[in-house]
Amino acid sequence: MKKILSILLTAATITSCNIDRFPHNLMDSDNISSNPDAGINGAYGQLKAWSDPMHRAGEYAGDNMMIRGASTDAFYEFISYARTPNNGRLSEFWNAGYKAIAQSSNVMKIITEGESPEKDNQLGECYYIRGMMYFYLVRAYGRPYYQSPETNLGVPIVNGTPDDVFNDLRLPDRATVKATYEQAISDLKKAESLLTINKGNIYASKGAAQAMLSRVYLYMSGTYQSPNAEYARLSVEYADKVINSGDYTLLDRDKFMKYNTFTPENNAETIFAIKRVASEFSGYDHYYGVGGMYSNIGGMGWGEMYASAKYIDLLNETGRNDWRPDNYRIVDARASFIEPTYSEDEKTGKYTEVFRFIKEDAANTLNYAQFIIERTGNTVTAIEVIPKTATTAEQRIPYALTVINANEGTYSIKYKDGKTYNGVLDYYISLNRVYPQFYITKCSKEGENSQLHSPVISRLGEVYLNRAEAQAKLGNYAAALADLNKIRTRSITNGAYSSLNASNASTLIDKERELELAFQAERSYDVFRNGKALTRQYPGPHNQSEVIAPTDFRVVYYIPQSAINSYPGVLTQNPTQ
Repeated sequence: MKKILSILLTAATITSCNIDRFPHNLMDSDNISSNPDAGINGAYGQLKAWSDPMHRAGEYAGDNMMIRGASTDAFYEFISYARTPNNGRLSEFWNAGYKAIAQSSNVMKIITEGESPEKDNQLGECYYIRGMMYFYLVRAYGRPYYQSPETNLGVPIVNGTPDDVFNDLRLPDRATVKATYEQAISDLKKAESLLTINKGNIYASKGAAQAMLSRVYLYMSGTYQSPNAEYARLSVEYADKVINSGDYTLLDRDKFMKYNTFTPENNAETIFAIKRVASEFSGYDHYYGVGGMYSNIGGMGWGEMYASAKYIDLLNETGRNDWRPDNYRIVDARASFIEPTYSEDEKTGKYTEVFRFIKEDAANTLNYAQFIIERTGNTVTAIEVIPKTATTAEQRIPYALTVINANEGTYSIKYKDGKTYNGVLDYYISLNRVYPQFYITKCSKEGENSQLHSPVISRLGEVYLNRAEAQAKLGNYAAALADLNKIRTRSITNGAYSSLNASNASTLIDKERELELAFQAERSYDVFRNGKALTRQYPGPHNQSEVIAPTDFRVVYYIPQSAINSYPGVLTQNPTQ
């Protein structure tokens, strides 16, 4: 019985006398033809494995988060930009992506278009999955679209298993970035035409295909300085289709602040999410999910990555978000996904008031300081405590603080290094190594189940921001401002931007995308696709002085060496400098 390979690119050399070397996850063509749902469900299943490294590769390379220290885990290369081709997480991203492509492609060969709306819808689901995979793969392994897409390499276009896997298993090298985008668009447009049955937001739908097309065209729309008007127009067109469909609704502020706790099926803003259920986890498996690195909830999770000081500053830009339990006040709704680990004093059972600020150390790197507070009338003094050593007694150095905004608890300190730093009165946040733990819960608490999270691929909030950026690149600043403020005022009451023009559009729209789409694996790609450099001048073990230009070779990931070694044909590696 003929077998259909569900993955091609991780296979070792296959010979007719050694069929045992076929990779796992084989499916019989007879089974697919009699039950195509099994093949489609298998493709959806691959998205679960794919979504984990997809998130890490996109988010960790950005500037929304920091890690407590260097790690031996392969994901640390995403943070440090120490790119290598032998990275197990990149291999998982590649393998799961191409498994989804292969399984969806093979189902397409079995189902005949036009038999029934139900069969056509199944075909549409396959086209959506395949088109989405090509887009996500090319944005990770291929250079930003504005950089010579006709010559830069994307990823191989391999749509299904060759008819003769024994004598004709030689696959093409990487297509260009342009050709890979064209393949993704072709698939997504085909999905749009076939998807007529809305099965809910954990399945592919017409709206999901249109939302993804809006994003794909946005990625092709050039930079603000040199936009591509045609692709910007198409991004607007597909955003219009989603927004005007009426199938999705922006959550109001209060519900949005609980976005992470809703299951996808009960979230009117979610367009497509990869459904996870608690039964897929057992015991300590929650430690190893995306949310488990961002927080520890109910004893589950490593809690080793935190919101960056840069991101917290953005949240506090229009007013201080106060996370203290007895003074809880959220100005920007996006701050509700951050949970500092305030620590009670073991003796008194009360919180310790501190002045927290970021200072430069002797190596000109930034680090947090938390000094205890003493009050005398209206005078607030921060006390730096230097512990005793074998040769010195404990030292207590007082600093009189200067008020910036007493209502918000912001002050400045003239530190012993001669520099003045701004900071905030707060409660002591427990440290991991030397870093206060600003837990991130946006990828946790689904159904209030610890680290359960169904990754959101598309939601209506992003579509509005896609349209805002595309309209700005077309010079339609009034329309762009209206969309931008739709998202802005949902999170910040009376926070609307007053104007948008050529001089500030890039800054304001990019800032709003960073705030809104944080921890959804978009940030690093958003920076580089618009021709901007990434800087991370905030506490953490990363190189704080490094500037990563959009033309840097490390903007894209290496093709996994394991894929090159097992590839039946030439698979060209990305440049090493």
